[in-house]
Amino acid sequence: MIERVADASYRHRRVTTILWLVALVAIGALSAQFAGEWKTDFRLPGTDSQRAQELLTKYSVDGQTRGEEGRVVLKVQGPDGLAQPQTKETIAKINELLLANKFIDATSIVDPYSPQGAATQVATLQDQSQIAFIGFSFREVTPAESVEQVESSLELRDQILALATDEIQIEMSGRLFTEFELPPSELFGLLAAVIILVIAFGSLVAAGLPIVTALFGIAIGVSIVKLFTNLFNIPDFTLQISLMIGLGVGIDYALFIVTRYRTALQGGKDPEASVAEAMGTAGRAVVFAGCTVIISLMGMFAMGVPFVYGLAIGASITVLISVLAALTLLPALLGFIGRNIDRGTIHRNALVITDKESFWHRWSTMLMRRPWIGAISGLVILLTLAAPVLSIRLGNADAGANKSDQTTRRAYDLLSQGFGPGFNGPFFVVAEVKNEAGLEAFDNTIVVISQTPGVASAINPRQLQAIDPFVPGPDGEMPNQIDDPSINPPPVVEQTFPFLASAIVYPTTSPQSVETQNLIHTLRDDVIPAAQPNRDDVITYLTGEAVINVEFSEVLGSRLPIFLLVVLGLSFLLLMAVFRSLLVPLKAVIMNLLSIGATYGVLVAIFQWGWFKGLIGLETLAPISPWAPMMLFAIVFGLSMDYEVFLLSRIREEYVRTKDNNYAVVEGLASTARVITAAAAIMCCVFFAFVFGDLRDIKLFGLGLGVAVLLDATVVRMVLVPSTMALLGDANWWFPSWLDRITPRLHVEGKPVEEEATAAEAQSEPDVTRNSTPV
Repeated sequence: MIERVADASYRHRRVTTILWLVALVAIGALSAQFAGEWKTDFRLPGTDSQRAQELLTKYSVDGQTRGEEGRVVLKVQGPDGLAQPQTKETIAKINELLLANKFIDATSIVDPYSPQGAATQVATLQDQSQIAFIGFSFREVTPAESVEQVESSLELRDQILALATDEIQIEMSGRLFTEFELPPSELFGLLAAVIILVIAFGSLVAAGLPIVTALFGIAIGVSIVKLFTNLFNIPDFTLQISLMIGLGVGIDYALFIVTRYRTALQGGKDPEASVAEAMGTAGRAVVFAGCTVIISLMGMFAMGVPFVYGLAIGASITVLISVLAALTLLPALLGFIGRNIDRGTIHRNALVITDKESFWHRWSTMLMRRPWIGAISGLVILLTLAAPVLSIRLGNADAGANKSDQTTRRAYDLLSQGFGPGFNGPFFVVAEVKNEAGLEAFDNTIVVISQTPGVASAINPRQLQAIDPFVPGPDGEMPNQIDDPSINPPPVVEQTFPFLASAIVYPTTSPQSVETQNLIHTLRDDVIPAAQPNRDDVITYLTGEAVINVEFSEVLGSRLPIFLLVVLGLSFLLLMAVFRSLLVPLKAVIMNLLSIGATYGVLVAIFQWGWFKGLIGLETLAPISPWAPMMLFAIVFGLSMDYEVFLLSRIREEYVRTKDNNYAVVEGLASTARVITAAAAIMCCVFFAFVFGDLRDIKLFGLGLGVAVLLDATVVRMVLVPSTMALLGDANWWFPSWLDRITPRLHVEGKPVEEEATAAEAQSEPDVTRNSTPV
């Protein structure tokens, strides 16, 4: 079918090209007109934080809850501090700006001059300077308002920061005030791809084909993803991930096919026959590689975390369109170019192997002679790099991991300096109190929590003195409001049951520290259950950003093995059906685990231990983001299978023809090494560009992908795979007859060579390894 589709695209090249252009314009127009809203669903079903959120929604007015929190943090110099007229005027202006912003809940604003703020929001340092903050909450917005809210928040940030003076330092704390610009990775990737392809192909025309094909696939794929936001909850960062994956696989797939096309032309075939051969071999490998990428991405459904579902769907769509472009659009473009594929040649070296004494031919021959050296060296490299993974700690970095030139990082440091590191990550104790006994149990629980080691303070708002929600400021100028009644309700004389009770707990350590993580476990698993044995009276849950981060790490960490088993198991079955072997797919699975383990180890060494952190612009250390192992494995495993399939299908093709394992490995490696190297170089350039981003998670993701591709294309494909295949010899292709009968046949290498190929034909290309005995 693949050959028939490619042949039809070649013969009707004008119609095919026009259809792709129409699809590009039509789908793009539909996307611009009917695209839905990006939605990120960070729910973690069954966790304490999710149950707490459900209680907050249940007892809030009209089912509405507050959105993101924010703070304006001030450091005031001078002995008078907050009493200075200039400070009062500045805070009044800040309050005016906050009240004028339609996305901020006016009733949530609390400044240091209010009774509540004076008690909890002011700290005096040893040099008599004061640190204070104005707390507030954004209202919960609809997806349609999210973009406007972000723009409004950044504008508000700039207006407030402009009020700073030499005596008053002003910083902003909150997720919505973190502005970052991703490096133009797609632009860098395209530029790098063009340069690498021109050097490798030696032809401007040949280098341009993979770029054009990839751009068509990306443009249409991303437009379809935007349309799918009407059907699924797809997070906004899916767009960036889809662009990155689409650019990598789109160029790779077209690169493999164009390489095989040029090989056929050099072998004396006409353009139409060359297209047929390229699609019957490399085209089949592209289809299979694309299927493995999609399987690895869709395997994220096994994680059971809602926010990754839309991400998996969006990225898979882009990969699927890239495969379709390689199978139809590329043959049509080759039909127009024909034998002019080498037009614009800048040197004579082609991305095909015509010289039997090339570097890669000599390299593969050397590996066949000394396979133990290659196998042991490759294993030592990967195992050494993977060693740090034994101490990996999952957790989200807080604002303290941001760069020091960002206002959110400076606000974090000021709050830590004035109120302690745990002030940046409080816990919230939320309870549904059903009767008087439950109320007494809740109050007692907060007292016990306050006495727990690692807790700086625990505040039970019910036990605070009532505060008038509209207290005039010092000069009677601005109304000052108390905090959210659902979090800080004033005491009442007569209580109606059931009702929502809450308290705030401040740890002594920072949100991302090991001590804070241990404290959360202690409170959730030991302290609260022991203080509240009867859940018929009160049901209490622990929540807050630090708690959610710990639960998120636990959920993803516990389900990661299931995800790995699903993806590896399906990939093993597919490789087994294609290569009619048990050892080949088993080796592929093991080597992919080794390379991804080495990647994790590099990330732990740099981001968690701090090795060479200055080279990538890191200033502080933090745990590895819990989503990183899952996302890296899903993407890297899928991409690495491109190289696996391309290399092994070429080896399998030679083995079916010659029945000589060592000769097949030599020829397969020598004829694919340069194209794999070029493809990997392109991906590395795209991925490493993300290291220049401001955000730590972006650096981590880009470096992880780049390192994984680099290791996979060098240590694994160029050393471990050929060395182990030489050691195993013909056992590589052992396949039980009973299993052969029940396993579907999938021919990636094209129509199998006839078994009765003569020995003379098999020996027509002599090589020093042809008669060698596998070690």
